[in-house]
Amino acid sequence: MSTHAKRERLLFADLLEAAGPDAPTLCDGWRTRDLAAHVVVRERRPDAAGGVLLGALKNRLERVQAEFAAKPYEELIQLIRTGPPRLSPFALKQVDEAANTVEFFVHAEDVRRAQPDWSPREVDPVFAEVLWSRLERTARLVGRRSPVGLVLRRPDGQTAVAHKGSPVVTVTGEPGELLMFVFGRQDTAKVGLEGDEDTVARLQLSQLGM
Repeated sequence: MSTHAKRERLLFADLLEAAGPDAPTLCDGWRTRDLAAHVVVRERRPDAAGGVLLGALKNRLERVQAEFAAKPYEELIQLIRTGPPRLSPFALKQVDEAANTVEFFVHAEDVRRAQPDWSPREVDPVFAEVLWSRLERTARLVGRRSPVGLVLRRPDGQTAVAHKGSPVVTVTGEPGELLMFVFGRQDTAKVGLEGDEDTVARLQLSQLGM
């Protein structure tokens, strides 16, 4: 049975292929080739991927990622489609589902929303619940950089506190849009914001996400 992570992986690969190697993305300074290389390194080179979180490995990560970005674009896409090697933790279905569902959803939108003619994706109700569940569990982590109190709210009224504090901004939207917002894609997230004007402006300009 196909998992949500696998479906999002294949969708991401299709979007990369359609956009070509030099299309813009929402990741600052990265073209589609760079984003593809980032994902491949994350799954296949744990010796370098730690540089995302560990400053001591940052130079190694940048060097290895540049090496992968120099590979043929079609090869990178195929590596994404086929997934991690058999001995990788990401090869385990449970790990893949937990670690990659949101990863690939967000990166797919990084490609889609950077194009001039992009349109919002329709997310089915089952997948929307999956995204909300992930968001509830990680809200405090991805919202920790917020300079103000931050509450995430679905249209049906369900809420998650991403950052305690005052004054507060309440961000309302569908789960996928809320994920894009708290992962630092505030400019393209289709959400509504409630709070005083200065507080909302501070939130919009902040660096949210991991």
